[in-house]
Amino acid sequence: MTATAVLTARALLLDMDGTLVNSDASVERVWRRWAERHGLDGDEVMKVVHGRQGYASMALLLPDRPMEHNHADNARMLAEETADTDGVVAIPGAPEFLASLRGLPHALVTSADVPLSTARMAAAGLQQPEVRVTAESVGASKPDPEGFLKGAAELGIAPADCVVFEDSGAGIAAGRAAGMTVVGIGPRAASHEPDVVVEDLTKVRVEAAADGTIHLHIG
Repeated sequence: MTATAVLTARALLLDMDGTLVNSDASVERVWRRWAERHGLDGDEVMKVVHGRQGYASMALLLPDRPMEHNHADNARMLAEETADTDGVVAIPGAPEFLASLRGLPHALVTSADVPLSTARMAAAGLQQPEVRVTAESVGASKPDPEGFLKGAAELGIAPADCVVFEDSGAGIAAGRAAGMTVVGIGPRAASHEPDVVVEDLTKVRVEAAADGTIHLHIG
């Protein structure tokens, strides 16, 4: 569905990769090398990895491998991704969108850890939100809703009053499971049925209302 809507929220929860930052080039390089090392089809691997923590993607792709191997491999992958910021840029409209949220309740909710999220936001020239829920903050990866629920709790806002911005199937499912409205960003989101979907953040305008709510003009 193409968004032509005004949504009302009390807080916004923002994914990073694919939503604020275009890191696809780095993700492709690192994960295709991983796929080759494990004799997997790179195209099939790329269908799985967006939005999830690495160990969770590995568990789906190598279901018979012990989870401790996935966690160890994930640590190596995070280091590779953190070092590889070539081609990492802001999603169109992201700098202006984040600027419009100053003073309003919002949080970053990402499957990246602190070093990776810091590196990618810096490479894209974006300022980090004050409230951040990263891989270290949760026990379960998206599509589990834990990250979004934790973000809402840290902001002191009921889940039903939060709007999630996401690009991936796993992230959209996590937002829905948390009981939140989901705005899909970009072509990857369109096939996962978010509540509304837009091409990028240039299509979102933020208006702070006198009663403390946030009006999102989308489309």
